[in-house]
Amino acid sequence: MNVQSLWVYPVKSLAGIEVQSFDLDDFGPVGDRRWMIIDEERSFITQRKYPQLARIATSLSGGVVTVDIPGEGRFELRPTAEALRALVWRDWAEALVGETEANEALSRFCGQKFRFVYMPDESFRQVDVARVSDRRRVSFADGFPFLITNTASLGDLNERLEVPVEMRRFRPNIVVDGDTAWDEDSWRQLLVGETVFSLVKPCSRCVLTTVDPDSGIKDPEVQPLKTLSGFRRTEDGVIFGMNAIHESQGQIRVGDTVTISEKE
Repeated sequence: MNVQSLWVYPVKSLAGIEVQSFDLDDFGPVGDRRWMIIDEERSFITQRKYPQLARIATSLSGGVVTVDIPGEGRFELRPTAEALRALVWRDWAEALVGETEANEALSRFCGQKFRFVYMPDESFRQVDVARVSDRRRVSFADGFPFLITNTASLGDLNERLEVPVEMRRFRPNIVVDGDTAWDEDSWRQLLVGETVFSLVKPCSRCVLTTVDPDSGIKDPEVQPLKTLSGFRRTEDGVIFGMNAIHESQGQIRVGDTVTISEKE
């Protein structure tokens, strides 16, 4: 097997970026989900409730994130000195508020008062302690630094759908060009290039998978989640892909060899 594609998401729940390689740091892919959107209660905002966020394109260059907000223009995201604690799921994380101009443009686009916030290096958010006992950090990602998916599994799902979907619906970081559908369920450790990944839990899926990544509109038939729930429901929820942590830093590239070093 090898790496079929790589994705980075500079802002949680905005459009991702397909890349040919990415470096790894303590958080995961460099620049991945270090920015997030919050409401007036300082709680995180996603496509689950605001699917139009999918239409906001992102770019990442020289460590600077730029967002392209439809009808508003392009804005570089830069943190200010204003610090606060922001809520992502059950975690309160130390963050810095972004500059006013981008916040106001985002608020106009969404029709709600929102702000961009940034997770600085000094902020520490622990990965899900129910799955990883040692001290490991994660950005504003849902719970783990990486989501790894298998092209063969998407192929099997698409054979069951009237309208096929792209892997983008599942927002992975690493897409493995696998031979056997759902084989990732049994993967426990992978060697990707020269980096070891521990796969710690299946990824439970939600209504976000029903959002068309181009139009920002939820599928009225609740697909592909409806079909997926018919044969992939487990005690962890309706699952697609595996959450993972990296055991070393380095760089991952498209085409890197993927070796299963441990299976269940």
